Amino acid sequence: MTPTRARALDAAIELLGTEGLRALTHARVDDKAGLPKGSTSNYFRTRAALLTGVVDWITESESQALGTAFSPATADEFVDTMCGLFDYITRINRVRTTARLILFLEGSHDPVIREALSRGREVMESTATAALAELGAPNPREAARAIAAASEGLILHRIARHDDVDPRPTYELLLKVALAG
Repeated sequence: MTPTRARALDAAIELLGTEGLRALTHARVDDKAGLPKGSTSNYFRTRAALLTGVVDWITESESQALGTAFSPATADEFVDTMCGLFDYITRINRVRTTARLILFLEGSHDPVIREALSRGREVMESTATAALAELGAPNPREAARAIAAASEGLILHRIARHDDVDPRPTYELLLKVALAG
């Protein structure tokens, strides 16, 4: 990926996560990224292409980070890792997570964005499925889906409602059930 394209995508995420979907225009992305006028549209000819590019960029960067960070050896490590990831994406990476949630809503009526989001979810679920299988879960795929769904709910509440609930009891309960079968 070229540095200019990466700057445009990072600026688009910043705009989505801080100002919402209406703030996302090619011109605003150029301005936010400090790029010459028309740069973003050279990479993403349409708004739909820009939105899909943002989804793919978020997925790519988070998949790389998750893949190297998510290899728990015990149930306690799994819960600790999930809590750490939850804290990271809802505090340190809050703007990016807010942008992702905005894209989830956009995907509800845009099949191209929905498909890009589904690809991202599949990557995340596969990573969790592998970890749960290593821990001995009898049905690791379904357990991963349940944990992903609960995580999405916790994330939504932390971002949208500024809910400061501790996710640990939820992850402990879900993992206990997942490992019991």
